[in-house]
Amino acid sequence: MTDKAMAMEPAGDANDLSMAVLNAIQNPVILVDENGLVAFANWEAESFFGASANHLARHNISAFIPFGSPLLTLIDQVRERRAPVNEYRVDLSSPRLGADKLVDLYVAPVLSAPGSVVIVFQERSMADKIDRQLTHRGAARSVTGLASMLAHEIKNPLSGIRGAAQLLETSVNDEDRALTRLICDETDRIVSLVDRMEVFSDERPVDRVPLNIHSVLDHVKAIAKAGFARRIKISENYDPSLPPVYANRDQLVQVFLNLIKNAAEAIGDRTDGEIMLTTAYRPGIRLSVAGTREKISLPLEFCVHDNGPGVPSDLLPHLFDPFITTKTNGSGLGLALVAKIIGGHGGIVECDSQHNRTTFRVLMPASKGPAADDDEIPMTKGNIA
Repeated sequence: MTDKAMAMEPAGDANDLSMAVLNAIQNPVILVDENGLVAFANWEAESFFGASANHLARHNISAFIPFGSPLLTLIDQVRERRAPVNEYRVDLSSPRLGADKLVDLYVAPVLSAPGSVVIVFQERSMADKIDRQLTHRGAARSVTGLASMLAHEIKNPLSGIRGAAQLLETSVNDEDRALTRLICDETDRIVSLVDRMEVFSDERPVDRVPLNIHSVLDHVKAIAKAGFARRIKISENYDPSLPPVYANRDQLVQVFLNLIKNAAEAIGDRTDGEIMLTTAYRPGIRLSVAGTREKISLPLEFCVHDNGPGVPSDLLPHLFDPFITTKTNGSGLGLALVAKIIGGHGGIVECDSQHNRTTFRVLMPASKGPAADDDEIPMTKGNIA
């Protein structure tokens, strides 16, 4: 072993303790030597790069990151200046690492080993999702005010317009009667739209109880199979040990019915269309509550997957904003309402989409009490058509 390697490698128990500390860090950490080889990678780094530490050690760091990545420039800067550098929102997405690999980087020199640098990766995906969710909630609040205004300022005049059209209908010829019928139909459509928007202005507290989410999902699946998704395969992969969710049953039915209907409409007439419902426990996701020191854990993950064509990339960041839709006759309020309901329950909802694979993911807090409907439907695990 060279003197340089001995300087980098603590002896005996100190080395074991150092390895334990580095592996306990929840962020990927790697050591790149003066030749660009990955001399060390903790467990999180192995998961991040999808390769073992031994495999990483046989290759240059440039083999694992996108061509021309700014990370290589940062490494050169740190070696030259011998001072640490932070860089935020660096995109490392690639076919090897996968999509949405947006990270913050901390690159620091190793003074005992000239030319070597330590790189710490902080993944931005969840932070960005939460930021977007807060934006969605702000947009929903703006629709709340708009809905209240529309209810008072538009519905009353529309009622008068429709009444006048009905009076005219009795005294005009058949050709003009078609126009009065058009006026009535269009005013009815506008009133229906305003009624849907009024849901956003309803800020009354809802009754919530501990619920078995699988009971809710099975109920929604039965509705879908009896109607709009009768020709689409709906499968399940449930975690049978999942604790109950503290929620309002009717509102959760509304949320997942909306998500499954969107998935079915995206699939369309495809003969191989499939929707999968999954539940899982994901510890480690915590949100701070404004105005308090309390942090809420969101370990319950409920997903609706479909193999439709996917959501256009330019639309994805705004998918939960009001009036955003890909449907020809859609109002763009369905997903905004989903975001409002889940936000009201203290959770978040996000969408990940690629070609032939779209996932709507709902993260919610767990209940501390037993589920109110534990005896109704047994929780099962596996793929059930």
